[in-house]
Amino acid sequence: MTTRALPTLFISHGGGPWPWMSGPMRDAHNQLAAALQEIPQLVGTSPKAILVISAHWEEPEFTVMAHPNPPMIYDYSGFPEHTYRVEYAAPGAPDLAEHIRRLLEDAGITTVMDSTRGFDHGVYAPMSVIYPLANLPVLQLSLKAGLDAVEHLAAGRALTTLRESGVLIIGSGSSSHNLGLMGRPEARQPLAAFDAWLQRTLVGANSEDRDAALSLWEAAPGARQAHPREEHLLPLMVAAGAARHEPGVRVYHENLFFNTGDLSSYMFGESSR
Repeated sequence: MTTRALPTLFISHGGGPWPWMSGPMRDAHNQLAAALQEIPQLVGTSPKAILVISAHWEEPEFTVMAHPNPPMIYDYSGFPEHTYRVEYAAPGAPDLAEHIRRLLEDAGITTVMDSTRGFDHGVYAPMSVIYPLANLPVLQLSLKAGLDAVEHLAAGRALTTLRESGVLIIGSGSSSHNLGLMGRPEARQPLAAFDAWLQRTLVGANSEDRDAALSLWEAAPGARQAHPREEHLLPLMVAAGAARHEPGVRVYHENLFFNTGDLSSYMFGESSR
């Protein structure tokens, strides 16, 4: 057992298979890459396992990955051929998957196990930068269809005890995600407004106010410009819910990611160093 609960994280994971790209696509991710590389030091100790909630997996009910050796899912298109052969060979964690299922079920949350699911790029792209050796067990929890913020906050609260047993919980999405606004100057103001709202909500508010604000995130300035569909925001709800009363701190911020607008990542709780 760890002596202190691990923090939780909400990370912006970048575009497609960017760690394996070169040229402008890779260069646009340099600041994000540097921030992701710092996460092990921020966490402060090597986790026993990592649970990732990815924006790229939705199911009718919350579903836990139970594959012992998860395969790769190349869930992107239009990239060079070599990006469809990349590997992140981290082991799965079937026993932990069952424990997670029980925690959620004990909280009254219907949960399904999936023994065939592999890693999507919301996992292996950032994880290849954060923990490149792929020697730690990694598994995923899906989003639930309907993308209800309250349900995802509740799922996070049900999982908070995992942190005390050395499981690092990472919500992998994006603080803004609107591909239709890429490169458009008119996007900058609403995306900056939403990013500023996130900063106030995640860093400046107490946990009750934070949960209340996240439950009503659509009312935030620039919310629907930043997230016309909310799948990239919902991993934040699980990470924040698992943090319970612990405050957030911004661990990455970029003003003009891909020349579009603000992008941020957050950590909740203290380092275990």
